[in-house]
Amino acid sequence: MDALFIPQDHPARDMQDTFYIKNPEKTDLPDKNLVEAVKDMHEKGCDKGKGWGYEWREDVARKPVLRTHTTAVSARKLSEIEPPAKLFSVDKVFRNETLDYSHLPEFMQVEGIVVDENVSFPDLLGYLKEFYMKMGFEKIRFRPGYFPYTEMSVEPEVYFEEKDEWLEMGGAGIFRPEVTEPLGIDVPVLAWGLGLERLPLLQRDFKDIRNFYYKNNLKMLKEAKI
Repeated sequence: MDALFIPQDHPARDMQDTFYIKNPEKTDLPDKNLVEAVKDMHEKGCDKGKGWGYEWREDVARKPVLRTHTTAVSARKLSEIEPPAKLFSVDKVFRNETLDYSHLPEFMQVEGIVVDENVSFPDLLGYLKEFYMKMGFEKIRFRPGYFPYTEMSVEPEVYFEEKDEWLEMGGAGIFRPEVTEPLGIDVPVLAWGLGLERLPLLQRDFKDIRNFYYKNNLKMLKEAKI
């Protein structure tokens, strides 16, 4: 979260959103130079941003958590690559969510970044629209979003006929320079994190996302079309 320029007092880091781990009580940090660069960005900012203007605390950064999104993977890999690059991951994330037909406390996320000096926000919208069109969705729209680590930010939505409502599918945007500069990247980075379970929920008419994990309906799984 620190590498993603999320301030240490941000609501997303509170107990109601994040699962903190009791054992171990603290974790190791990466390379010292990278830590110092992230610290300076939080406290002082850069030419393109003012920073958060508070005293960054290492003990807060050392608190181990179950990751709330796979953007943690993207931040780690950005410090290891040379542009241009495209990186993708599919992995599990954890959030202190209330269970309902479209929310889970643990779920899979589809993460992607495109690192290239020639990409822009319209390219990002094109990637997302093409992805959902290939998944079989016809009604796709984008609404403005806010994330501490991207600017501009957007949330893609698809229309859920069964519930007669638009369903948010994830978050996306262009990483802010406050994220990319400490990681050694000086070109635009398109980024998105999309929920995986909501795709078959809508495609296969399952109606309730809890069916995937909590009802263990073997008959449903055996009869589901692949």
